[in-house]
Amino acid sequence: MFGRDREPLQRLLGPEPRSTSYRSAGYRPLWPSQVRTRRFTPVRFGRRGVDPGEVTVFLDQVAGDLARAYTEVASLREQNTRIKDALRRWQSRHAPTAHELAGR
Repeated sequence: MFGRDREPLQRLLGPEPRSTSYRSAGYRPLWPSQVRTRRFTPVRFGRRGVDPGEVTVFLDQVAGDLARAYTEVASLREQNTRIKDALRRWQSRHAPTAHELAGR
């Protein structure tokens, strides 16, 4: 599917979702097991396949949950970088110098 032309993940996912999207109080994010075991209603009236509307709603929910997960991962990586940088600065200020170590 992604053969020769491997596009960056951001272009594949599209723009990040806005955090202002409305979710009802009863909304629950999907669990991986729910995605794996999801079954769709067969289409009636002699047509083959599943209800396209049902699939679209499910895919929209999956895409939203994935987008939020990627946003959270990016935020946590940024926070991790800030904490590591602060720790390095603190260690540099409080670590004994070579001159102090030689005097011991």
